[in-house]
Amino acid sequence: MNLPPRSERSSDAFETNDPAQAEARYRRLLAHDDRDGVAHNNLANVLRASGRFSEAEAHYRRALEVVPATAAIRNNLAGALEALHRFDEAEAEYRRAIDLDAAFAVARFNLSLLLLSAGRYAEGWPYFDARSQVFQEHGELPFPAWRGEDLSGKSILLLPEQGYGDTIQFVRYATVLKARGAARVSMVSDPLLAPLLRTVEGIDTVIDDPRALHAHDYWVSVMSVPALVGTTLATIPAKIPYVGVYRERLAAWQPRVPTQGLRVGLVWKGNPDHANDAARSVRHFADLQPLWSVGGVSFVSLQTGDVEAEAEACSATQPLTLLGRDLKDFADTAAVVAQLNLVICVDTAIAHLAGALGVACWVMLPGTGVDWRWHRAGTGSHWYPKDMYLFRQGEGGWPGVIESVRDTLADVMRGR
Repeated sequence: MNLPPRSERSSDAFETNDPAQAEARYRRLLAHDDRDGVAHNNLANVLRASGRFSEAEAHYRRALEVVPATAAIRNNLAGALEALHRFDEAEAEYRRAIDLDAAFAVARFNLSLLLLSAGRYAEGWPYFDARSQVFQEHGELPFPAWRGEDLSGKSILLLPEQGYGDTIQFVRYATVLKARGAARVSMVSDPLLAPLLRTVEGIDTVIDDPRALHAHDYWVSVMSVPALVGTTLATIPAKIPYVGVYRERLAAWQPRVPTQGLRVGLVWKGNPDHANDAARSVRHFADLQPLWSVGGVSFVSLQTGDVEAEAEACSATQPLTLLGRDLKDFADTAAVVAQLNLVICVDTAIAHLAGALGVACWVMLPGTGVDWRWHRAGTGSHWYPKDMYLFRQGEGGWPGVIESVRDTLADVMRGR
């Protein structure tokens, strides 16, 4: 969170994607007045955005020497400490920020992610609700929000949140609501996801046209349900698979899916608009080249959009079947994934789709900003306990992860 310095506009350069200019500006301010706490904070923000977390920490601490009772700076410091994997210190700073400003939604949300990433679900869920103020995705509907009331004989409307992967992960809770007595469960959906959601047990109606929206007894954001039903690590509903595939789509895609060797789907980039995309996505398809040293594998691109052009440009040395551009929706993707032996991907919606289908999936995770649902350590997933393996980035960065994937793939082929 940037705060405006006293003598210049806060972040003109930073907001125009010129961090070097922004850094120089804040350093000039500090050369004039080293007790400008706001400039220290804003310089630290620029440094943190550039991955210079230790330098950022020093400037946040200097800012707090000047203005110690500032919740926003406490929250910012906590973010730098979390990036440095100093989680206990980060938690303490988030809590100090909340003590200073109990209504500070950003700090509450950030604390929730830290707690959830440690598997401390009972502690994290109450703070997780702050995301509604942070993202403001939904307004109020003209019927009550569900807060855990008895659902016997009632209808309830599930609203999607954030990305496609989030919806795929949490739509499993439709069966939980049914088990609690809900007579009818409806789900609002983007048209790209709607056909897939129509295969989910427990969902009676998928609404992909706003004009078809009608009153229910209750509504609830799909990502709020785990908290309302008291989900812990031990009680995650993990009946896999919980999404289905249309027979006609399987038949339509079958001629295009390779039949030789181990069939492996690839996705190397996620949503470019994601705040952590620079860390989550592989730089270029060419960086996956070590995987082609493993014999007996037929690679398939599931990468949608223009990014698939990277694979076309490397086809001479990294041959694969290009399907991504022809995938019209998630039901198409599911029909292809269901015919593969393995999916290798970065942290994006395909990981959740493969997991929900029960198809083996290896997820390559970034070194910073790992999403809470993958937790801080370990190679398995509580959310997808069947055939999901997590490759975590270490000091070797993406090359180290890709080498580990290559070696594991080679082990699999030796065992076939």
